[in-house]
Amino acid sequence: MSKLDVAIFVAYLLGIVLFGSSFYRKNKSAEAFTIGNQSIPTWVISLSIFATFVSSISYLALPGQAYLTNWNAFAFSLSIPFASYMAVRFFVPLYRSVNSPSAYTYLENRFGPWAKVYVSVMYLLTQLMRAGTILFLLALMVNTLLDWDIATIIVVTGFSVMLYSLLGGIQAVVWTDAIQAIILILGAVFCIGTLAFSMPEGVGQIFEIAEASHKFSLGSFSTEMTSSTFWVVLIYGIFINLQNYGIDQNYIQRYMTSESENEAKKSALVGGLLYVPVSAMFLFIGTALFAFYKANSGLLPEGTQADKVFPWFIANQLPVGFTGFLIASVFAAGMSTISTSVNSSATVILTDFYKLSADNPANGKKSMRILYAASFLFSVLSIGVAIAMINVQSALDAWWKLASIFSGGMLGLFLLGYLSKKVTSKAAVWGVVAGVLIIGWMTLSPIWFPGWGLAEYASPFHSYLSIVFGTVAIFITGFICGSFIFHFQKHITKYL
Repeated sequence: MSKLDVAIFVAYLLGIVLFGSSFYRKNKSAEAFTIGNQSIPTWVISLSIFATFVSSISYLALPGQAYLTNWNAFAFSLSIPFASYMAVRFFVPLYRSVNSPSAYTYLENRFGPWAKVYVSVMYLLTQLMRAGTILFLLALMVNTLLDWDIATIIVVTGFSVMLYSLLGGIQAVVWTDAIQAIILILGAVFCIGTLAFSMPEGVGQIFEIAEASHKFSLGSFSTEMTSSTFWVVLIYGIFINLQNYGIDQNYIQRYMTSESENEAKKSALVGGLLYVPVSAMFLFIGTALFAFYKANSGLLPEGTQADKVFPWFIANQLPVGFTGFLIASVFAAGMSTISTSVNSSATVILTDFYKLSADNPANGKKSMRILYAASFLFSVLSIGVAIAMINVQSALDAWWKLASIFSGGMLGLFLLGYLSKKVTSKAAVWGVVAGVLIIGWMTLSPIWFPGWGLAEYASPFHSYLSIVFGTVAIFITGFICGSFIFHFQKHITKYL
């Protein structure tokens, strides 16, 4: 990679840090840190919600999957309009009425402190692993291209994101998200243009080669549930995006930064829908890469993994100067996700684990100290997770599966409380237990049970469906237990 590319990449990092840190003067209260005094423009929040959807994993994994297989992953994107509608119709009004920076205050009001603590802890652990994983992947990419030390890259990137997230609060996060969203979209557009004009026989050759290899297929439309068919991915997308819009602090906190409910609805709708065409662009990049390297045999080393094809193209086929810009766009996707995790986690720690009255002036400074300390601690721990991934990836893969078990219960608990008003706290506990057990069985049994000689007891369903079955189990179990408890208490009261 040329010195110009390196200079562009470094300039991007410094520019984002300085710009985000410039919001420090506007960040003197807990309200400013967590919800930006509800004065952030709608278009900025929309781009921030979109940037939260897109991480560096998406930026690299979607082209890799399209290169290797087809457009099956686009079924996930097709679920987003439904989730966006549900956000506008139900979720935004609900959380605006609760009027709390934390998404989990509603669950406390509905089921008591245990529900808030359970979901908050699971959220924090999941975000910690997510931020650590993205830091590791960003460092791995830069190490591959520039041969810089992975641990050093992780530390520098982690502290850079922490600096502007800590100093600038949510305002820095959403404004840098907006800039990073624009950069990553421009990067994707430029890649598509470069690929289109690099084909020996013109842009039409991309479609000819892709069609001949069935690269635009959305996957099988069969009703089997053992593989990632179109329907399995679509249903998975509906549930995971309902979880994003309905219970994920990253999204709910943005609903609260808008100056009004109508503006929050616009942000949720536009931010979600924007992901649909952009994800199609990422998938098209993967398809175009397949066609490009098929038409230009010899340019790609044999045995290159699908997820590394796009980085190889960035490093070797782009003009000098644009490689640095594309690497910056990949970093933009990752940094926006990490900064969101830092701010939202600090907000959850303050709101859900500290009871500070806003009427006491002394609590204002105490709140800011807690937010700063939480942001710092979360960043340091995520850096530690990323460094640990260098040598112990398999252990962390196991943790990812464990995290999915517990976070999978969040949506079911929320729907149980929202849709069934008679369900009590005790019934909700039984529902969560049932859901977590089912999610655990579906997630872990294909790995553990065969090793124990119990292959016949392993889940026959695709792992994507674990959140579907788990959410349904929580709702049905909680509803049945709630109905039983309600009628039992009614009869007891009658006879007494």
